[in-house]
Amino acid sequence: MKIGIIFGGTSEEHPVSVKSAQEVAKSLDPEKYEPYWIGIAENGSWWLCDGPDVDGEGGGRRPVVLSTDSGVHGLLVLEDGKYEEVGLDVVLPVLHGRFGEDGAVQGLLEFSGIPYVGCDVQSSALCMDKALAYTVVRAAGIPTPDFLVVPAGEDVEPGGLTYPVFVKPARSGSSFGVTKVSRPEELRSAVETARRYDSKVLVEEGIVAAEIGCAILGDDVDLVIGEPDQITLSHGIFRIHQEENPEGGSENSTITVPADIPAESRALVQETGKAVYRALGCRGLARVDLFLTDDGEVILNEVNTLPGLTSYSRYPRMMAAAGLSPADVLDRLVSLAVAGNVR
Repeated sequence: MKIGIIFGGTSEEHPVSVKSAQEVAKSLDPEKYEPYWIGIAENGSWWLCDGPDVDGEGGGRRPVVLSTDSGVHGLLVLEDGKYEEVGLDVVLPVLHGRFGEDGAVQGLLEFSGIPYVGCDVQSSALCMDKALAYTVVRAAGIPTPDFLVVPAGEDVEPGGLTYPVFVKPARSGSSFGVTKVSRPEELRSAVETARRYDSKVLVEEGIVAAEIGCAILGDDVDLVIGEPDQITLSHGIFRIHQEENPEGGSENSTITVPADIPAESRALVQETGKAVYRALGCRGLARVDLFLTDDGEVILNEVNTLPGLTSYSRYPRMMAAAGLSPADVLDRLVSLAVAGNVR
């Protein structure tokens, strides 16, 4: 099976995407798959690479575009003023953040007619916008934090808020641009920080609770749930992708898999994760991040439709704890994409 792996990208999560692709390379069975490594450089140029490395200065890469002509059903590789058509059976986007999880590349893939792994345009865009995701999930009867939106060009009055609050870009990945604000005088600066990543900013109430993750794989009613994980912080907020050596561990956090929570809480976390996944129309895979309060209430934090697949990422660790290796997960994702190609 010819599989195109799109990685890199122009978002702040470019380095994480490259690491995810490198882990995918270790897990792809060469007896099953012929990989085509489609790297997007930080300047937005697309390259067909010899492997999951788009940032090297050496050879081994050629300019490439994904054809939006569904008759081609693949790539146009450019060389010496000519192009070569390369057909693909399926595409695995390993892109995080803007232009990867927000429906942009999914829209391009819809035009191409190639089956692709993961959420479609609508659910990708919906999950990427935290305010919209909260609105839909609330309508489905699932608790979310209280929040307010600060549109582009507008300001927010520090008075009237109950601190601490979290200020974050409404449509950005990981914890880039996120600030915990404990005093009113810190609010304006936090909004400016968030606006480096998105003009639309969210001001969200601080929830006192355990941070629990739920890894989900599948479509519709047939879902596989990983073992929930738990983040324990010594201080600050969770920023593992922004640390200098995340492979060596975090400066302020410990991740426990399975989560150290009662059996009834585990079941509620998994059921709530599935309910969020279905309410937002997710397919293929997602990591649903939740809060678990001391009184047992489960509250949505956020949804990552293309979670990290690095050696230290949470999604593959949760799935491994449930008995699915990275290779098993990839096989299932590809099978789902091909079987569900009704686009």
